[in-house]
Amino acid sequence: MQLYRRTLALPGVRTLMVLVFFARIPLSAAGMVLTLHVAVGLGHGYGAAGTAGAVATIGIALGAPVMGRVVDRYGLRPMVVVTTLGEATFWLFARYLPYPLLLVAGFAGGLLVLPAMSIGRQAIAALVPPELRRTAYSMDSVSTELSFMVGPAAAVLLATQFATTTAMLAMAIGIVVVGAALLVVNPAVRSQEENAAATGERVPRRTWLTPRMVAVLVIGAGAVFILAGTEVAIVAQLRENEELAYTGFVVVVWSAVSAAGGLVYGALRRSPSQVTLMAWLGLLTVPIGLLAGEWWLLAVALVPASALCAPTIAATGEEVSRLAPAAARGEATGMQSSAFTLGSAAGAPLVGFVVDHSSPGWGFALAGVGGVVVAGVAAVLIARQRRTALVTTPV
Repeated sequence: MQLYRRTLALPGVRTLMVLVFFARIPLSAAGMVLTLHVAVGLGHGYGAAGTAGAVATIGIALGAPVMGRVVDRYGLRPMVVVTTLGEATFWLFARYLPYPLLLVAGFAGGLLVLPAMSIGRQAIAALVPPELRRTAYSMDSVSTELSFMVGPAAAVLLATQFATTTAMLAMAIGIVVVGAALLVVNPAVRSQEENAAATGERVPRRTWLTPRMVAVLVIGAGAVFILAGTEVAIVAQLRENEELAYTGFVVVVWSAVSAAGGLVYGALRRSPSQVTLMAWLGLLTVPIGLLAGEWWLLAVALVPASALCAPTIAATGEEVSRLAPAAARGEATGMQSSAFTLGSAAGAPLVGFVVDHSSPGWGFALAGVGGVVVAGVAAVLIARQRRTALVTTPV
């Protein structure tokens, strides 16, 4: 626990952790609110809701690196103003739009999503020295788990007890509150040393977007692919067992074990490589469907893989902060967010397709095998960079 005490004692870290926890709640609720509005509020069904979510996801994936570059060039506050106004406007007026216009607005709203995830990761790199970043990113991953436990539940409560339009209005208000808090606190995205050393010149992307960095981003996408696919398979398994009422409990166990794994990872001075974490996360996900029976057996079967979820995500943030120069950190963390977004966008529909045409067990297997394949691809990219370094190093 000494590492956690040292990290939390650093100036600005406690405030940052509280701020990003609340800032990520609207982000975690957004997908559920949009799904319920299209499927229930507009009565278009879940297929149309999935399409709306996919369009918004494309916008988010494209917009995150752009917003990161805005931070690199102009600082945090201008980007927060633009995204707060843009996203709040979407949620304020989208509740009045017919479905075709909602798709267009969803793409534009995705481009202007307030990047609470990447802001937290940039600030950690600025506030925390390298030797404590594993601990800081582990706390960040646990905070994210907690945000994603609160946000969707709050979205369902507002949409079902009031109306989906009420939930969308709450989203607009929440975004404005979060944006205002970020403007007031204005967390540092570069350390004092980095600001002093800044020349104002743009760092060429080719100097830091190396095969190693691509491998890190691929692993981030793979980890979220597993998480999104596992979530679909969990629901399908419980529905097949006629135990959907226990979904919340199983998801809470899944998230709690992941958070515990993140805390353990953050206390380690030496840890397995990112590729190793990714490979084991995939391998331990494959057999879940074979071990799962009743709801409590499914919860137990999820434990081994769950313990590696947060560590794998935390390792991704740690590696991005290590490999990206300070002048390009915003764009790099934006790419990381895009990788997470694309992993989620691929995992849920692919696993859902497999589940629809076979069984939930095969859904878990696909999610896990996908993770193992990603680990293999990342290992090849890292080996390629090592070979290149050996060839170019003078003897």
